[in-house]
Amino acid sequence: MRQLYFLFIGIFFGIIMFKSEAASWFRIYEMFQFKSFHMYGIIGSALFFGVIIIQVIKRLKLKSAFGETIQIPNKEKSVSRYILGGTLFGLGWGLAGACPGPMFTLIGAGFIPILVVIFFALIGTWVYGLFVKKLPH
Repeated sequence: MRQLYFLFIGIFFGIIMFKSEAASWFRIYEMFQFKSFHMYGIIGSALFFGVIIIQVIKRLKLKSAFGETIQIPNKEKSVSRYILGGTLFGLGWGLAGACPGPMFTLIGAGFIPILVVIFFALIGTWVYGLFVKKLPH
């Protein structure tokens, strides 16, 4: 039954992503050309609320939907991996015109060519899995 809740939350999130134009290639293109604040506003508000929600989870020791205490470990401080990872992510985002969340939203909206992007995203994830132990973390 819990999976149905997650399914409905995912559908609701997809609708919000599509209606807010966060899944719009044009909006992403505008963002990378610094012509519009639209996407920066969405990303900034997500960051703002994400920080607040993480702090609430940590301080109130909230439990997951499965009844387990949510534990969020602190991240290691490392500038180089974030710069490299962020650059690769941004390049992929700019080339594909979508980041992972909106890719699935676009399928639901009927944009079938995004399946090619999802296919290669899965291959990239698989390749990362092959080399994960050899990469600096």
